[in-house]
Amino acid sequence: MGHNDPPGIIAPHIPADAWNRAQATGQPVVIIAAATNENAITLRQIVVPFAIAGATVLGGWGLVTALCFLLDAAAHTATVIAGAAGPVGVGGITLKLARKH
Repeated sequence: MGHNDPPGIIAPHIPADAWNRAQATGQPVVIIAAATNENAITLRQIVVPFAIAGATVLGGWGLVTALCFLLDAAAHTATVIAGAAGPVGVGGITLKLARKH
């Protein structure tokens, strides 16, 4: 770092001609830095938990829907098989698995 360069990390923010003019004339350089609140809640801290909760709820409803669909398909399949099989008998005992309408 040369003797005419601004000090520290603020160097890229001060135009070179303004710094050199201040060095030549002895004028002070006033630097205004915006203060940040490190304790502030960011939008990301709010959105991410809601997004995770929403995805979990949608996934749960998807599982319930899939289970209902599979149970419905199994019930229909059992009904069709029972209707096609007719009465089933073992050792003289006959069971009628489904009624014909």
